Amino acid sequence: MGSRILVTWLELTIVGITGGLLGATVGGPPGFVIYLATTLLTVGVVFHNVNELVKAWLRASQNGSAIE
Repeated sequence: MGSRILVTWLELTIVGITGGLLGATVGGPPGFVIYLATTLLTVGVVFHNVNELVKAWLRASQNGSAIE
């Protein structure tokens, strides 16, 4: 579980910094579109990783073992 949380933070940091730099570099309306795309990617990263954590918890509860 700890590694999934670390991966999530790493992915969010990379997506956020890259999108922010790219949006600021381009500027204007295209930069705004890049900011919106960055926001969508961030939400996608969070949803994907939360889904993976929930699947791991469900597998652990079905097997009767501790959460990884």
